[in-house]
Amino acid sequence: MAQLLTEAEIKQQLSNLSNWTLEGSKLQLNRTFQNFVQAIEFVNKLVEPAESAGHHPDIEISYNKVKITLTTHDAGGLTQKDFDLAKEISQIT
Repeated sequence: MAQLLTEAEIKQQLSNLSNWTLEGSKLQLNRTFQNFVQAIEFVNKLVEPAESAGHHPDIEISYNKVKITLTTHDAGGLTQKDFDLAKEISQIT
């Protein structure tokens, strides 16, 4: 099982991520697109990195808005896996 990060480690890693916020023990990213099709195209781009990492985000779609939430459920909080995937997701346009 992945090791939980300390509060200090979480704050330090979060400072290196643009547009991600800390919501309790979860990382969250909200993106807005011009329309539903663009939102779905973005979500489809998440499949390969999530599968490769063996780590899957929680995704909410509301027309042109996408909310991505990351946490390591089996560890009960944030681990390095969450921040690694968040970095990859941040590079997807």
